Amino acid sequence: MPDTKIILNPHAGKGYGGTIRPEIERTLRHLGVSFDLVETTHTGHAIDLAHEAVLQGYETIVAVGGDGTTNEVVNGMMLAGSGNPVGTLACIPAGSGNDFAVMNGTATNLDLACRAIAAGQTQVIDVGLVTLDGEIERYFDNAVGTGFDALVVLETRKFKHLRGMAMYLPAVLKTIFLTMRIPTVELTIDGRAEHMRPLMVVACNGPREGSTFHLTPDALYDDGLLDMLLANEVSKLEMLALLPRFMKGTHLTHRAVRTLRARHVTLRSEDPLYVHVDGEILNDHSHTVDIRVLPHALRMISSF
Repeated sequence: MPDTKIILNPHAGKGYGGTIRPEIERTLRHLGVSFDLVETTHTGHAIDLAHEAVLQGYETIVAVGGDGTTNEVVNGMMLAGSGNPVGTLACIPAGSGNDFAVMNGTATNLDLACRAIAAGQTQVIDVGLVTLDGEIERYFDNAVGTGFDALVVLETRKFKHLRGMAMYLPAVLKTIFLTMRIPTVELTIDGRAEHMRPLMVVACNGPREGSTFHLTPDALYDDGLLDMLLANEVSKLEMLALLPRFMKGTHLTHRAVRTLRARHVTLRSEDPLYVHVDGEILNDHSHTVDIRVLPHALRMISSF
């Protein structure tokens, strides 16, 4: 049996994932990598496929897609190991956003990404775990956000034929001027509680989300901590002015923004909290969001 399982989302990147399958197969065979390949057919399918692959004994699980596909593969692997490292994750970026893969050193060039898989150089990184209302549980590899960035993610799903900034910019503008609602939140960070009205609260395992927004530029995937971005309520015009600063990573000096590192964070609110997990909306009416880091919980292939 091959030791590598490729899980390919053919719809990733507005169909780009499906078009590169022949090139992936040809390149990996040329490099001497023995593999099986399966395509996903529906949302959540990659979780089941990755879980089965680990139990069947595949050592390397390759996610071909964007951040959503990678998140599902990570969840399947983590569930198979009950939260402990099992198998090795690899990525071939093919989505609208590839923040986790790119920020961990995966090449966007298909040939280079395949060569990294063949070389097999690995690193061990942290994973996060988020629980909503004590019921819905999900692992995350890059970021969990509630507030502004979650609403932006919700709006991007309405732009079916756009990618990159052509998709994110109109979604951001619509969120600022039409859909943004500020909740009142009790925020507890490593046992210290405070009340706030946040524009957004984001727990980051890595420095970037949305392919463009450098929310926590100093975040590291292997330090055993989450980098928290806390932004207080501001006017619509200030939100608009903050947008280019988030893109450049220069927002940290703004009076409404602060960052800190934490291991365990809880948000509670009587208002509905919209929550995204690695760029996918997990729930739109949560009232308790519990987030924690699992240090050194995942092995992955990197070209670094």
